[in-house]
Amino acid sequence: MSLILFAFVVRVRDGLPLSASTDFEHNRELQERKQQLRTVSKALACFPGRGTIKGQELNIYFVSSEGVSYMTVCHCSLPVAKAFCFLEDLRWEFTACFNSTVVTLAARPYPFLEFDSTIQKLKQQYNQSGGPALEVTLAEVQEDLRIHPPKIINLEEVELTNGIANGHMEQGTGSGQNVRLEPVTAPGILSLVLNIMCASLNIIRGVHLIEYTFQDDYEGIWNVVAFLLAFVCCVFQCHLYLFHSSVKKLKSFTLLSVIVLCNLYLLGLRNVWQLIFHISVASLSTLLILTRKLQDRTNDCGV
Repeated sequence: MSLILFAFVVRVRDGLPLSASTDFEHNRELQERKQQLRTVSKALACFPGRGTIKGQELNIYFVSSEGVSYMTVCHCSLPVAKAFCFLEDLRWEFTACFNSTVVTLAARPYPFLEFDSTIQKLKQQYNQSGGPALEVTLAEVQEDLRIHPPKIINLEEVELTNGIANGHMEQGTGSGQNVRLEPVTAPGILSLVLNIMCASLNIIRGVHLIEYTFQDDYEGIWNVVAFLLAFVCCVFQCHLYLFHSSVKKLKSFTLLSVIVLCNLYLLGLRNVWQLIFHISVASLSTLLILTRKLQDRTNDCGV
């Protein structure tokens, strides 16, 4: 029985796949682990140089060095030291074939597919002999693991790290699940553009009025406050649409109310059509904020 089932080489900064072993086995857990491995690869920049993700029968191990991460899916019966021996040998082989400049300039997935044959040979040697193939010795790796043990990573942590990196996730308190906002829609993009336009108009008019306010002994100070307050509310509406927040409904209606009140106060400085435009944009934004739902993200990273 093969103990090393799959190997994967990726670029740390963005998770770009560089090379991978050919998959000859198709059991369900292996396919799930491969999907989880790709999820982990997108968060490698947030983790230490060595880590382990334990599963029911298959474990994921990875080693990151010089901007490249070497990852593998192994049977849980394989000793941890031997798994990291394999990864160190894999790193040794890869760095002998490709320098850091070539890796940095890689622009498409799997640019080093020819390295697959090297991975296959290394896997075969480990699966048949069960020992290190190159310069790495088991004793050295065991000692290094004793001094610097790999970080044990859970999949919830990976999901949360990915969400924070993308600005779309917040861990549900007490639920044990992670949640992600639904993708931004075309109407959502339109509302963001219109909101930015309204915010720009408000800040421009507000700053322009400041000069006249100073000249008129602060007579129009509340007009300036209304413009600036409307600007801040427009910005917060954009933020509320893009990022998950607690008590979203209360915040949404509060922002809408303030924008409506500010524009009604500015009725003398804006005509009716301008007021309708600003209030309509704020109303559209509120509607889209409230209708953009959360996606439940369970612990299955293969979703």
